Amino acid sequence: PGVTAVSVAAILAETGDLSRFDSARAVVKHAGLCPRENSSGSYQGTTTISGRGRPRLRTAAWRAAFGALRHNPVYAARYQHLTTRTHNRLQPNQAYVAIAAALLRQLHVVITTATPWDPTLAGAPQPAEVSAA
Repeated sequence: PGVTAVSVAAILAETGDLSRFDSARAVVKHAGLCPRENSSGSYQGTTTISGRGRPRLRTAAWRAAFGALRHNPVYAARYQHLTTRTHNRLQPNQAYVAIAAALLRQLHVVITTATPWDPTLAGAPQPAEVSAA
């Protein structure tokens, strides 16, 4: 839900056969959406996306993420979690990148394993339940 057939077709046109990638992480790297550290010696710069890989695939994933955030409650909840959590809160654009990378990873799994998308597996992490002992 929220990801159109045109968005998936654009992603597949840029990646080709997704089964040729060893892992879902490799697809994210191919798009250039993986993080790149910017540090040298004692200097700690900001971490950005690598930008290596296919710019059109990155654009297709980015556009698919916008549609998913508007029409898919699972991705909207994940975005909300990433931008409002107390520890390691992400900026809005960082959260969009995280959602786009998640879309690519999940698309890889759906296609290579021939299983339907499962919203319970794709959702935001649930708070750990505390049991009284």
